[in-house]
Amino acid sequence: MSQSVERALRILPLLAKGAAGLGEVAEELGVHKSTALRLLRTLHEHGFVYRQPDGRYRLGAQLFALAGQALENLDVRAVAHPHLVELNRLTGHTVHLALHQDDEVVYVDKVDSRYPVRMYSRIGKPVPLTVAAVAKLLLADLPEAERRSLAERIDYPRYTARSTPDARAFLRELELVREQGWAADLGGHEESINCVGAPVRGPDGRVVAALSVSAPGVVVPAEGLLELLPLVLRTADTVSREYSGSRQSPGSPENSEDTP
Repeated sequence: MSQSVERALRILPLLAKGAAGLGEVAEELGVHKSTALRLLRTLHEHGFVYRQPDGRYRLGAQLFALAGQALENLDVRAVAHPHLVELNRLTGHTVHLALHQDDEVVYVDKVDSRYPVRMYSRIGKPVPLTVAAVAKLLLADLPEAERRSLAERIDYPRYTARSTPDARAFLRELELVREQGWAADLGGHEESINCVGAPVRGPDGRVVAALSVSAPGVVVPAEGLLELLPLVLRTADTVSREYSGSRQSPGSPENSEDTP
């Protein structure tokens, strides 16, 4: 039975490349046509493959329906939370998870620092778009036209001397974030607070959330916080793989293309 299941599962990636005939399926599986036909009929009965009028097979509607339902019911916060807790345990600093909603980036989860000196933030609070690391990560993944449109219609408050001054600088910063795969806020919102973040990607490789580690400079200097970047990136990669149901990071070159 396990061999039949394995063979049936091997049919799906083949048909994902396009419709295929019985002979092609049998050749791909290395089995007789009668065996391939039994597998295809079973998959057809359950809606996972569809037999076209020309006799070839393609993926069926039930497969897409299940995939859509699974994505709708998948809560990135629930997936990420235990990993945020572990990142907090390892670093001791405040950990956030954020999502992009309309023109806002909002914290949806938080694990507080164990140090007495902490940064103020709360779940549900929008973050400063032009300086926050999580905002840069989420907005950098937008298609170019959307990035430019957003950059031109938002304001650029001068929170500190390190705040992003205008749309041109903001777009340069977002392009850098796209290239390096992480973001930082080193005193851009508050002089005394630094932050480093990494993207959480969905099955298609697009950024669905962003997580970050933040700390006051009196607890750890900016250089010390940046040393935690490999750990932050590994955590984001783990969440991405678990969220996407993939053994490999969905953001890797093998699994996705950079969509401009």
